[in-house]
Amino acid sequence: MTTRYTDEEWLDIIDQAEKNLPLTPVVYKAPNLGSEAFAKTIDHTLLKLDATKEQVDAICEEARVFNFKSVCVRLKWVDLVVHNLRGSSVEMGCVVGFHEGTQDSAEKATEAKNAVGAGATELDMVMNYELLKQKKYSEVYTDIAAVRDVAPYPIILKVILETSQLSPREIVAGCKIAEAAKADFVKTSTGFNGKGASQENVRLMKKVVGDSMKVKASGGVKTVNDCVVMMEAGAERIGASSGVAIMEEARSPHKQVTREAGIVGVEGY
Repeated sequence: MTTRYTDEEWLDIIDQAEKNLPLTPVVYKAPNLGSEAFAKTIDHTLLKLDATKEQVDAICEEARVFNFKSVCVRLKWVDLVVHNLRGSSVEMGCVVGFHEGTQDSAEKATEAKNAVGAGATELDMVMNYELLKQKKYSEVYTDIAAVRDVAPYPIILKVILETSQLSPREIVAGCKIAEAAKADFVKTSTGFNGKGASQENVRLMKKVVGDSMKVKASGGVKTVNDCVVMMEAGAERIGASSGVAIMEEARSPHKQVTREAGIVGVEGY
């Protein structure tokens, strides 16, 4: 598989991207609280290693009731989730290379292929951020491209940057590489490694990708206020295990949004 650019060429691309970042932040509009559109921003997740069949059944039922965008699980549960969601509009999401991201590219591609074969329509893959930090940009590109190759569009591919482990420049680099590899989303965090989503990082990611990709905020997003802060910064999808609590809060007749950012990563999404 081609590396597309040399590491030196990637450096030029990243430099140019940093120079072209908009200076004025944009405030994006979040869907109306509690609306169907609001529910359709949420990927309802269960990624704990000790998850049970009963828990998977429960999140699928919750996703159907609230009409979330997707249910996101590990590969071992994809068959069950596909069965449980049959006849609904809820998408089937599966993580790849979770949560370390350091697996061999061939292993990630095999995992992605198996997930799609079992019925997954969305993949959330963890970028090899250790390679990114070492400035091995061509290897990072090849890693993402290997998954995209076995899961072409219309499968939705989201690339998890693990922003808690990256500098702002490294976040810019990760976004540009994911864009070049034809991913559909860049995503903040796994929720299992350090601080989760932040308003600052979501805003930076959106500045980098503009309209060419979408941004997903995940990791510690647990309240309506958290969601609105991330959406107004540019996120179009929210990854959360607290989807039910978020929607119940959003539908409260007296709910008010403060728009104060205060996200801290909590293990377990």
